Amino acid sequence: DYAIRSAQVLGIEMEEVENWQCCGGVYTAATDEIATKLSSVRALAQAQDKGQDLLTLCSACHNVIKRTNYDIQTDEVFASRVNNYMASDGMEYHGATKVVHYLEMLRDVVGFDVLKSKVVNPLKGKKIAAYYGCLLLRPGKVMEFDDPENPKIMEDFIKAIGATPVIFSQRNECCGGYMTLNDKELAQKRSNAVVASALEQQADCMITACPLCRYNLVANATENQIPVYYFTELLAEALGVKEEVQA
Repeated sequence: DYAIRSAQVLGIEMEEVENWQCCGGVYTAATDEIATKLSSVRALAQAQDKGQDLLTLCSACHNVIKRTNYDIQTDEVFASRVNNYMASDGMEYHGATKVVHYLEMLRDVVGFDVLKSKVVNPLKGKKIAAYYGCLLLRPGKVMEFDDPENPKIMEDFIKAIGATPVIFSQRNECCGGYMTLNDKELAQKRSNAVVASALEQQADCMITACPLCRYNLVANATENQIPVYYFTELLAEALGVKEEVQA
């Protein structure tokens, strides 16, 4: 796996959560909705029991888990109801786990300067458009990932691996991923707008941190085509471990 092997090169050991479950994929805003958030709480509780941060790779997972963690920390009624459910499994959780996205780990734990020093295959000459989408950045006060209107973490990542970041107007707008099944036409409209925006700025390719966004930009952006990579694939390439992982 690109993420695991790249982390090892950078001195970070990742340990998979035992008995992990899907986070649900979508954060439910209803305050009385408990069941769909329990899998996120169980992951948070397992990380707490190990005394570890909970590292996420997917922006949707990150959004759901971090917002659920925030609810536990700030809503006593929600926390009480969750723990009543969890009691049957002998589990208890009150918000102690820190939720960290892989990009935040690169920035805050490893450091982009250190990452740059580990690069053996700098991606010189590549103009890369970083697509944030909507889930990494919003709601800003809860996610605290980056400036929701003018983020730079992915551009700093691109610089660290030796490429040139491309700033484009649609980089933190929704691609329509969650509407792909219900309203394919709208999803295509949004995806085409995102890709067109990147191409207008002469981007060679795009990176994203969301599997659904990547799927949508590849499958539904039918008017214009551009290579779309998960950011860890280019990270592994820059660190010289991509072929090793593929083998």
